[in-house]
Amino acid sequence: MQLVKWAHALAESLLAESLPRRWAHSQRVYSQALSLAPALGEDAELLAAAAITHDIGYAAAAVDTGQHMIDGARYLRDVVGADSRLCSIVAFHTSSSWEASELGLDNALNEFGPAEPELVDAITYCDLTSSPGGGLVDPAERLEEVLERYGPEHVVFRAVSAARPELMARVARVRQRSEAVAAELS
Repeated sequence: MQLVKWAHALAESLLAESLPRRWAHSQRVYSQALSLAPALGEDAELLAAAAITHDIGYAAAAVDTGQHMIDGARYLRDVVGADSRLCSIVAFHTSSSWEASELGLDNALNEFGPAEPELVDAITYCDLTSSPGGGLVDPAERLEEVLERYGPEHVVFRAVSAARPELMARVARVRQRSEAVAAELS
């Protein structure tokens, strides 16, 4: 739990005051990660730490490439010396691979690979079930909100549009895994 406390304090210091909506969103993503703990076993704490820090790349202190997933992972690695697995989950969350490709940042993203599919699925589920303001949201509605917010000319719109089928497949895999674990436990 020490990792989670550290990650929470870091994310709060970078987001709470300057980016309160990102902070609210990150707190919900964290809450969603905690709900997946039974299905994640020994990786539950790692996912919780990644969840609370997943958007620190938006903080002014972390901006480097302009792709918040890579920037957050670089900040974690280079500034605070975080575990490589934590950095990888942050780097690869949600539509990162598609966005990096659109921006010509594949090599930068690959600094953090290879991605761990089950953990990338889990962080993506947590992100897509959390609204920008910190509420729970249906993943399909969340993707629609992102597309509307950015518009067709933006790199995020193009990346999310291309990634959408895989993002929804990630959500489905996490739900299936969680349901299977819940059935085993009951």
